Amino acid sequence: QVQLQESGGASVQAGDSLRLSCAASTRTFSTYGMGWFRQAPGKEREFVAAHSRSGSSTIYADSVKGRFTISRDNAKNMVYLQMNDLKVADTAVYFCAASLRIGVSQGSDDYYYWGQGTQVTVSS
Repeated sequence: QVQLQESGGASVQAGDSLRLSCAASTRTFSTYGMGWFRQAPGKEREFVAAHSRSGSSTIYADSVKGRFTISRDNAKNMVYLQMNDLKVADTAVYFCAASLRIGVSQGSDDYYYWGQGTQVTVSS
């Protein structure tokens, strides 16, 4: 069982930056691939970024590539999402998730554990 807790969400202006954090309560954090997903009002949950458990691979949704960076600190059981040049379209609840799948995955079905989410609101 893995418990995930996101933090760092806020209301910001377009062009601002935010860093989301996700704390994992497990002694085997390094065995999980980690991902970030988001869900905007009235829309389905969508993939944002993922980081392999080994730390050697990352992938991003096209909509955030070049603006967002996912990273992890296995010593602290933390995963981060640095979000730069935020746009109104980035407004959503952001979730972190943990997967036992080898490699990186964009599919939400590959993630077994989910946090409660943190709200990011970007205004123009």
